[in-house]
Amino acid sequence: MAAARPGRVVRRAERAPDPPILAGRDAPGPAPAPATTGHPRATWLLEGPGWRPLRPAVDLLALVAAVALTLAWPGGSDPGSARPVLLALPPLAMLALWSRGMYDRRLRIDVLDGVGPVVGAISVAVMVLVVVQATVADATLDDGVVGHAWVLSVLLVGAARIAIAGTQRLARTRLGIGSPALIVGAGHVGHRVARRLVQLPEYGLRPVGFLDVDPRGPEAPAADDVPVLGGPDDLEHVARTTGARDVVVAFSSEPDRDLVELVQRCERAGLRVTLVPRLFESMNDRTRYESLGGLPLLGLAGTNPRSWRFVVKHALDRLVAAVMLLLLGPLLLALVVAVKASSPGPVLFRQRRVGRDGRAFDLLKFRSMAVPRPGDAFRPGAGQAPGGVEGVDRRTAVGRFMRRTSLDELPQLLNVLRGEMSLVGPRPERPEFVELFVHDIDRYDERHRVRAGITGWAQIHGLRGQTSLADRVEWDNWYIEHWSLALDLKILVRTVVAAFRAAE
Repeated sequence: MAAARPGRVVRRAERAPDPPILAGRDAPGPAPAPATTGHPRATWLLEGPGWRPLRPAVDLLALVAAVALTLAWPGGSDPGSARPVLLALPPLAMLALWSRGMYDRRLRIDVLDGVGPVVGAISVAVMVLVVVQATVADATLDDGVVGHAWVLSVLLVGAARIAIAGTQRLARTRLGIGSPALIVGAGHVGHRVARRLVQLPEYGLRPVGFLDVDPRGPEAPAADDVPVLGGPDDLEHVARTTGARDVVVAFSSEPDRDLVELVQRCERAGLRVTLVPRLFESMNDRTRYESLGGLPLLGLAGTNPRSWRFVVKHALDRLVAAVMLLLLGPLLLALVVAVKASSPGPVLFRQRRVGRDGRAFDLLKFRSMAVPRPGDAFRPGAGQAPGGVEGVDRRTAVGRFMRRTSLDELPQLLNVLRGEMSLVGPRPERPEFVELFVHDIDRYDERHRVRAGITGWAQIHGLRGQTSLADRVEWDNWYIEHWSLALDLKILVRTVVAAFRAAE
């Protein structure tokens, strides 16, 4: 193993993909400075050693407060006889939360993902108390006491988790705190990882450099300030000088046996290791881990858009669309009047789009712009998706409000009712752009495996209008591979929240 030298050149990732990016081992130059954020206390509490005990401590305080409020509930049943049993609720609920993996390390805490486990864990703990009271003390807990304890525990633990997750997210995005991370492999996948971490600071990893003996930059590098700091042999030296605590192993030219040794060195150095697996495009949260003797196997479970699960999805889509059209009737009527009064032209805007299996249909929207003049044309920039304001801004005053709040999309409930679209799915595109993108964007055509949606995974991550087309395709294909009814519900909730925020 080559010895790390303090006097080494730190080269920036090149923009041109053809010449390799070299980090000269013997040339003189300054060592990289340790990565600091300027907020040591916040970093220690929300990213460092204080984070692991903070989460269970906050949950425990919330559960103790729930029990205290239950015992002091005014006007309710006398909980005095239940006091010893209720005091056991906090440790039981903590044990249930721990068994559900709620204290495992995650790059990012998603509050919606934790709703089911939190409700389930507290429900189990309360049921255990009821059974223990009935069998050991030969008495039953009053329904009012049980109900108060359960509701207060769910609400307070949920509120505490929302607060702590929001605080960490705010600190990561506003204060720039996060764990400094090294990326092994400066090829296309490594730069893709770095670009995502730079774009999404809420994941809590700040890329400080690449390790690769033969780095080859992609056409669109991750960021100009993510340097190549050497090869895997320099791991310990680079980790010390940059303060890195995490290592992300992406694809590199290193042999697998050397990468195994690298992971072992990371463990000995106390560095956390995250791995980008081979065939990651085909993996999802249904991937099974099995073993063949001492050989690990991963069982892949792809998404079948023609399975009975999608039949259920489409039936629910139509049911929800019909109910929403009835409930939103007054709002839809008001928008019809507002659009008609805003400018001459039809109320509905119809545009040909491509949906599932490449079939074209007429997508409906409330018209938000003045009728275009003859000869107006638009072509998206290189690598960008069409959408938003294309060319001359012809939006009306009503149209600006509808677009900001996405109310112009409501007529697409009729597309859903007719079976042309789904509530959640990849956004459909115009036929002329589909023909262009299929040849230019990798895996673009895979989005047509499912019905197009009114909202989607890409849209709730800010990929609306004229944004990166490659990023949008990546998010859309991720959604298809990981699809579930729970994921659809999560996207719908976040879409509604985003619409309300936009209306403020």
